[in-house]
Amino acid sequence: KVKHTLSPYLRNLIFGRGITMTTSLISSLQTLKLSSPFANGSTPLSTLSKPNFFPNPGRPAATVPVIRAMKTMQGRVVCATNDKTVAVEVVRLAPHPKYKRRVRKKKKYQAHDPDNQFKVGDVVLLEKSRPISKTKSFVALPVVSRSVRNPEGRGGAGNDLGIPLESQQPA
Repeated sequence: KVKHTLSPYLRNLIFGRGITMTTSLISSLQTLKLSSPFANGSTPLSTLSKPNFFPNPGRPAATVPVIRAMKTMQGRVVCATNDKTVAVEVVRLAPHPKYKRRVRKKKKYQAHDPDNQFKVGDVVLLEKSRPISKTKSFVALPVVSRSVRNPEGRGGAGNDLGIPLESQQPA
């Protein structure tokens, strides 16, 4: 007798019903490759009987971008009494679970303020960092105000493109 190297599933399927096969037919079955769009190319028949959750482990995973949610948030300082720490309240809009209306959700975060530069009422940017203490894993940064970013208001869009406005052209 010839020892068969088919998977147990295929061996039971073929030989369990009393089907007789020659050695050449068995060897041709073992070398048979099935092609499927889900298997990333051709796969030997013996490996199809095993569950394969990771079809191609040698493939680099660099093609899938890593998503890092909530790296920065913006909020208002509500408490600045502690040394090098400010409490910042972040407000976000989320749909109500039952009524589907957008509702304000507030959450307080402790943030690191190394220079004690922020006072109550200041708007700050929270940036995620390594854990500084048990409750602090954000660093408070000053927010650039809109007037500093665009001092000319709405009419400054023409200067961003390098095109002078009619009011700026000499007469």
